[in-house]
Amino acid sequence: MTHLLLTLTLALFHLVGPVPSDLGVHNGTLAPCPSPAHCARADWTVADPGASLAALVPVVSATPRTEVVEQSSDYLHATASSALFGFVDDLELYADTSRGVLQARSVSRLGDSDLGVNGQRLAALQAALRG
Repeated sequence: MTHLLLTLTLALFHLVGPVPSDLGVHNGTLAPCPSPAHCARADWTVADPGASLAALVPVVSATPRTEVVEQSSDYLHATASSALFGFVDDLELYADTSRGVLQARSVSRLGDSDLGVNGQRLAALQAALRG
């Protein structure tokens, strides 16, 4: 009974928030971060942005509580939910072949601070690229 009550209580706190309106590639770039307190943004110089994006797809897909929402040859959008309260973050990757970079952005939908989670997510992906 206690387990059921806890599960129901946590389900009430599943804080998804609205899908950000600035997702996607606009004029060849991902959106800037609205606030560094709950968003991280990076451009990684890579030899082949498309191959780098393709290499990260299985990494993102295998990450717990992460779901790929949209994927093409040059763009990926995924959502990641926190374990306890279900806060949702949006992760975007864009293979910018014209500049030779893989653009990355991770932003929280709700709250004023992410406690560094979005920056840690991008650091882990960058480490995965390095092999």
